[in-house]
Formats: sequence, structure tokens, C-alpha cells
Amino acid sequence: MIFKARPDGQIDINGRAVRCALGKAGVIAAADKREGDNRSPAGVWLIREILYRPDVYPDGPTTALPVRPMAPDDGWCDAPGDPAYNRPVKLPYAASAERLWRDDHVYDLVGILAHNDDPPVPGMGSAIFLHLAREDFSGTEGCVALARADLEALLATAQPGDAVEIGI
Repeated sequence: MIFKARPDGQIDINGRAVRCALGKAGVIAAADKREGDNRSPAGVWLIREILYRPDVYPDGPTTALPVRPMAPDDGWCDAPGDPAYNRPVKLPYAASAERLWRDDHVYDLVGILAHNDDPPVPGMGSAIFLHLAREDFSGTEGCVALARADLEALLATAQPGDAVEIGI
């Protein structure tokens, strides 16, 4: 199944459109995506794995996708010149890395999307996730963000091989 995220801020889940947040600066062709541009890369991106906070989801999320609990020292490298670029790392990390265990809870539940990961190309964008939206659905740094109930519903339906399509 492909979950289609449209640039008008809607994503289709099981035949219904729900609100989502995309990049603060909009959507861009994947070939033009650059680290730090605040744009969501257009394309179809497999949902590789689900990360979750075990203090929020003690039994893990309901999904057929591969899941892995997060730890407080989990991060994601966003330094284009580092060998671990667009890969998980343990914090503290010598190069720039985003903290996954966050106080704002937008990463309580994270779907790792297959953007720029096979292999990562330095500078073409990292940490493109499916995650929880802020209350105001403000723009992301390139991710697709949904309300908690909607992300949980998407994951409950998702199967291995399913993807998110970010449309222009």
C-alpha cells in the first residue's frame, strides 16, 4: 500500500484524508533535496522501520512493520561529511546528530523512510521520517508528520513493503 501525502497537507489512510505537516519550505523533487533546506523530498519512500519510545508505548506500537525501541542516547547523523551520514548513531556523537529521544514528543513514534539511504549521498538530505505532528501542524524540516491517532492508524494498517508517497 502507498500512503499518499499531498502538498495541501493531507495524507490518505485507508480511504480517508487526514491532516499532515510537510516541510516548512514545501516539497521539492528528490534530486534537488539538500541537507537543511526544510523541504520534503517528492517520491515514494518505503517505510523501513518503526522506532518508538518504550516509556510511551510499553508494549510497542501495533504494526506489522519492523519495530525497535529507542534509548535516550539514540541519535541520527545529519553531518554530510561523516561516514554515518543519514544513519542512526549513539549520542554524544563527534559529528552533528539529531537527538531522537525528545522532550517535545514528536519522535515518540517514528517511521524511518527510505529517502537517501541506499547508499546515503552526502548532502542530499537526512532523517526524513514519518513522525508525530505538533499541535499546530507547523511545518517540519522535511518529514511527514501526523496526529498521534492518525499515525497509529497508519501503522496498524501498514505491511512490510508499504510506502509513503510525497507528492508535488
